[in-house]
Amino acid sequence: MENLTPDERFEQLKLNLPPAPAPLGVYKPCLVDGKYLYLSGHGPVQDDKSLIIGRIGSDLNQEEGKLAALQVGLTMLSTIKANLGSLNKVKRVIKVLGMVNCTPDFEKHPFIINGCSELFAKVWGEENGIGVRSAVGFGSLPDNIPVEIEALFELF
Repeated sequence: MENLTPDERFEQLKLNLPPAPAPLGVYKPCLVDGKYLYLSGHGPVQDDKSLIIGRIGSDLNQEEGKLAALQVGLTMLSTIKANLGSLNKVKRVIKVLGMVNCTPDFEKHPFIINGCSELFAKVWGEENGIGVRSAVGFGSLPDNIPVEIEALFELF
């Protein structure tokens, strides 16, 4: 997959993109500023537009949480494609902030956010698909979603 474009790499993964979510508040899902693309916090939107819900450590286990973070990554890719037309317009991932809705004793936040980070590494390659990252736990997230992620990308 070395010489493939990000769009071609994504096609080879045989994953579905859910519909790009519309904002439910006063914000933009994405904003281009010069050569940077900012994505607002995204949740795990499924193909039928429903959300994965539940708290990790009580309602969902670690593996289910990681899959929810993968779904957030797919939702973010959907927003990129809907607004820019192609994943190929993204040069690299700069920063990812992963927020995990979890019980107070849960400590594996980075493992959960790897669901999204591993997807980005597959789409843009190890060099450009892995940026700096924070993974933190929260007592709650909107609509009781297990994961919310925002990111900053550099564009070509």
